[in-house]
Amino acid sequence: MQMHSSEVRDYMQGIGRAAQAAARILARASSAQRNTALLAVAEQLQSERQRLKEANECDQEVGRAGGLEPALLDRLGLSDARIDDMAEGLRQIAALPDPIGAVRDLHSRPSGIQVGRMRVPLGVVGIIYEARPNVTADAAGLCLKSANAVILRGGSEAIHSNQAIADCIRRGLAVSELPREAVQVVEITDRAAVGELITMDEYLDVLVPRGGKGLVERLLREATVPMIKHLDGVCHVYVDDQADPEKAARIAYNAKTQRYGTCNTMESLLIAEAIAPQLLPRLIDLYQQAGVELRGCERTRALAPAIPAATEADWRAEYLAPILAIRIVADLDEAIEHIERYGSHHTDSIVTENYTRAWRFLREVDSSSVMVNASTRFADGFEYGLGAEIGISTAKLHARGPVGLEGLTTEKYVVLGDGHIRE
Repeated sequence: MQMHSSEVRDYMQGIGRAAQAAARILARASSAQRNTALLAVAEQLQSERQRLKEANECDQEVGRAGGLEPALLDRLGLSDARIDDMAEGLRQIAALPDPIGAVRDLHSRPSGIQVGRMRVPLGVVGIIYEARPNVTADAAGLCLKSANAVILRGGSEAIHSNQAIADCIRRGLAVSELPREAVQVVEITDRAAVGELITMDEYLDVLVPRGGKGLVERLLREATVPMIKHLDGVCHVYVDDQADPEKAARIAYNAKTQRYGTCNTMESLLIAEAIAPQLLPRLIDLYQQAGVELRGCERTRALAPAIPAATEADWRAEYLAPILAIRIVADLDEAIEHIERYGSHHTDSIVTENYTRAWRFLREVDSSSVMVNASTRFADGFEYGLGAEIGISTAKLHARGPVGLEGLTTEKYVVLGDGHIRE
């Protein structure tokens, strides 16, 4: 559906107004009502699996005809297993504790009033994402559980799949008598719709970009709505000279090779010079057996001359591929300095048996997740016990690290009195 710019604006404004009205209803809906909706959507997804697969095949055909890369076609796919995963994900979200309405730190003041903080929804969330139709169900589920209305703008390559999933969501909302506008999928593929969405601060409370660096960079330039986002995942593992070599080998190998295309995959390996001669040859052999292309600093190449020299750009690179930059550093101080200069404040890990150095690393590395003796691949909402995540935030305000249900809420002060007045 192609529209003139004024029509796109009117369409998006209408979606925004409807979402804002739905958010007020969701804010007073009971936890049981929202859970009923989630379970009903899960049921709809499984009962309508054939229609979902037919819609997805339309997207697949268009993608193949348009030369979409095999990796993107794979992400776009909706198999029976993925449909079941979407449904199971919604059931798991329904089973999570409800954060809304919880009051903490309620205490009495000398005046006699009681003061505390209540957890409340953000309001209206806008989510922009690419060729992953499962995000439509996952994001809708997290927003419903946290009592937020959501506007979902998926990639044009998944338009038929997203609309079919949206229909299942609307039917689930109807079962629990929640407004269909609580979850809205933008039905036009015009890029102007994104431009409108990211500037609708009169209706939206927060944006969550779930896409590549180009999308996030555009939003950083143009958006007027606050964002929960990260730009790069330039993650490091530092192997200290007091590391256990067996632990170090397992962690450094897993952090790079367990999965290449994720934002919590290690992109640069730092090794203390005192342990490098013992450990680095073994790691190089492991990486080469796994097909990882290595690039190294001068000291690395002195131990392994066949490795190509790393450039300045390599230290800043988020490869999302089987490529790894290796640097030998003098000590912990040089490792921290390197991470501060080149890192993206996403996830960084130290491998060491020295308690003091471990705590220095935890205190001084300014990243959203900082680890000791663990693979960076653990930086994930599910692994952190959040149940699910809407994304990763490397910002310092509101939410940081994997963002689960609590990250989709805020707090307000509540005051309880009994006729109290201020003298």
